[in-house]
Amino acid sequence: MKLYVFVLQGKDLLARDSYVKLQLGYYKSKTRILRNNSNPVWNEEFVFRVDDIHDEEVVLSVFHYDDDSGLFHIFGVQLGRVRVPVWSIAAEDNQMLPPTWFSLEKPKNGKFNDKDCGKLLLSMCLRGEGHDAASNNLLSPHLNAEDLIEFESPYMLSHDVFSSKAPRLHIAEGKHLMKAVVSRLEKIFHKNEEASRNGDSSSEFSSGPSDYEDSVEEHPPCHSFEEAMEMMQSRESEQEMPENLQGGILLDQVYLVFPSDLNKFLFASDSQFMRELVELQGTTDVQEGPWVWKSGDMSCLTRTMSYTKAATKLVKAVKATEQQTYIRANGREYAILVNVSTPDVPYGNTFNVELLYKLMPGPELPSGEDSCRLSISWAINFHQTTMMRGMIEGGVRQGMKESFDLFANLLGKNLKILDSTDVLDKDHVLATLETEQQSVWKLAVAYFCNFTVVSGAFMLLYVIVHILLCEPNKIQGLEFYGLELPDSFGELITCGILVMQLKRVYEMISHFAQARLHRGSDHGVKGQGDGWVLTVALIEGVSLASLESVGLPDPYVVFTCNGKTTTSSVKLQTCDPQWNDILEFDAMEEPPSVLDVEVFDFDGPFDQATSLGHGEINFLKHSSTELADMWVSLEGKLAQSSQSKLHLRIFLDNKKGVETIKEYLTKMEKEVGKKLNLRSPHKNSTFQKLFALPAEEFLISDFTCYLKRKMPLQGRLFLSARIVGFYANLFGHKTKFFFLWEDIDDIQVLPPSLASVGSPLLVVILRKGRGLDAMHGAKSQDEGGRLRFYFQSFVSFNEASRIIMALWRARTLTPDQKAQIAEEQQDGEVSMLQDAGSVLYDEDAKMSRVCVAELPINM
Repeated sequence: MKLYVFVLQGKDLLARDSYVKLQLGYYKSKTRILRNNSNPVWNEEFVFRVDDIHDEEVVLSVFHYDDDSGLFHIFGVQLGRVRVPVWSIAAEDNQMLPPTWFSLEKPKNGKFNDKDCGKLLLSMCLRGEGHDAASNNLLSPHLNAEDLIEFESPYMLSHDVFSSKAPRLHIAEGKHLMKAVVSRLEKIFHKNEEASRNGDSSSEFSSGPSDYEDSVEEHPPCHSFEEAMEMMQSRESEQEMPENLQGGILLDQVYLVFPSDLNKFLFASDSQFMRELVELQGTTDVQEGPWVWKSGDMSCLTRTMSYTKAATKLVKAVKATEQQTYIRANGREYAILVNVSTPDVPYGNTFNVELLYKLMPGPELPSGEDSCRLSISWAINFHQTTMMRGMIEGGVRQGMKESFDLFANLLGKNLKILDSTDVLDKDHVLATLETEQQSVWKLAVAYFCNFTVVSGAFMLLYVIVHILLCEPNKIQGLEFYGLELPDSFGELITCGILVMQLKRVYEMISHFAQARLHRGSDHGVKGQGDGWVLTVALIEGVSLASLESVGLPDPYVVFTCNGKTTTSSVKLQTCDPQWNDILEFDAMEEPPSVLDVEVFDFDGPFDQATSLGHGEINFLKHSSTELADMWVSLEGKLAQSSQSKLHLRIFLDNKKGVETIKEYLTKMEKEVGKKLNLRSPHKNSTFQKLFALPAEEFLISDFTCYLKRKMPLQGRLFLSARIVGFYANLFGHKTKFFFLWEDIDDIQVLPPSLASVGSPLLVVILRKGRGLDAMHGAKSQDEGGRLRFYFQSFVSFNEASRIIMALWRARTLTPDQKAQIAEEQQDGEVSMLQDAGSVLYDEDAKMSRVCVAELPINM
């Protein structure tokens, strides 16, 4: 037998944060915790297995949840409880207890034992093993405390088994409610005997939610997709846009359409695009449910779709079910999580696939039209371990690629795709910024139009007019010809005030002139040379901090990349400056990895401690589309407290294309002492997709090696112009990370040892606070907070270490340091020749013949 317990709601409870714990014999469960509500509505269903109807009873205890309850009060404070014998439910009509209010028994001890503990609304049913109650929220759609009217006389269960009194529902007022309840119960408990049965081991929670699941309240289907979106927007929470799923990106494209229109185009119930896609993919038996609003701890809009996927070369036609849920929808940004289950495929019960659709506003276009960026990522979740995990992931990845290739092609036929020339119209953007520059006169009027300047000018004019109207006084006191002193204290005070006002005006004029001169050579100057050219358009700043409690800052920005620095203009007396400055770096031989941004106050000293905030832009973690229009949040105490941000447009161009890469490889060959070949486009593309790198990144070399952690992990080490990456796939368990060359503080070579199985070790030590994304690959962290990575068992350790050391030095050393090393090497060679010459000279005096031989030695 199974006992179905419906915990509906509580009334007049003594605490606001409460939950109900249920127990029947050895089986236990509990509801979710409802916060800040003394009349909570749970509407949750639980199922228990009943072994002995006559001796067992179900106990429902209401607890107050306290976050600070401590170790020995893990359940919180008990508010009261209700005991219901199972045999009393069996004695009811149809073995069903209708929704009934039960008064809570007072706890034997505790701070609530002298008060009325409140009431609990419950309903219970007793059914045999053959019945199925796998439907949640049986009574929730229409059940509210206001609809229930109590009898004045107490209601007692059959045979008067309770001393506690619980008023029963008024029959006349609740007749329509009871009919709905009975009809729902009849549908559930009198289904076909072929309904699925759960085993004895899982009978405790066969159909009700578990301890960690929240029941939801399901509203009737919305009348239209537009109404559903309006409901979602009206209840929009502060949840941020979720991150992409770990499986990778299936589609990342910008379309010429408004986000809300694309959302309707893809997910509306009458979507013509989905019908065309179903026909193109050969999908059959499509059943599309309506969008339904579900409310609970997290309200959401959801629908269910089922269909039969077309057969492939490896897998027959299988039935799939999709659960689509809106996570975010505010009119401009949308996030839809899709959970796909295919139980009929091999090992289909061990995993499910998740898809995340993200619709966000695209970059601003020169034409002023709206654009939308569609990003689709995926992940696979395994419910249990399996040796076939790697094979399953490979098959899912291949199936996803084929499906979304069709999806992208069909979507491209219906909507215009924006390519890089449309999105990254650099010349148009820069030309627009140049026209928006403010004139010097407007800046001067805005800066000098204040009380200090106006009052100082007025007093100066007043004194000049007074001098012109007055006649010269005769000499008196300590005055002499050419020196006139104040004749009273009033004149002395007036002169002092005038001098201070003039001094303040002079300082403002000097400050304005210095700020204009500080604008100087960086703005609008084109970069020189051929190679990688970085252009930064500084648009504006928002909520910049001030070093002084009173007054506004005079901010300017310093950009640093590959050892080169450019500076923006100074904006006077503003926390929300509008720069519209265009800064361009000279051409660089190596592609830049990081752009450092720091904001200073022109009044203060130019050091790190008194800066207004700083930030870092990693070019490897942003696509060219994202760099073309991005907001950078500043770090630092002042910046974080003010939530300071900068609006930037960044363009990275390679003027010579492939020739720049070839020249870079030729230069590195001299450092490495080995021929470096340009890799094929396919291998470069695979490398970029593996680590989600931008298109300009190119592979230099790769090696098979072991990553030493607690256990050695065999994988492959990848070297490019900007990163060191490692990838391993051991029976489907992937290890992947990379860090920048600039993050490396030191590289050490350790001799072979017994612990390294006779292989030398290459130890890469990162700078403090760097490479935190790759922490899972580090073997240890030293006292200085630096991560240490150990690599061993290279096929050719000498070749690998030589290339790694050469690339690191070429990347991290400044031009001055490189020149100094070259000079030291030349001086060393000269001194060796001089020493050798002196030896030959001495020996030449004693020997008739001198023989010199050079022999190669393996070090």
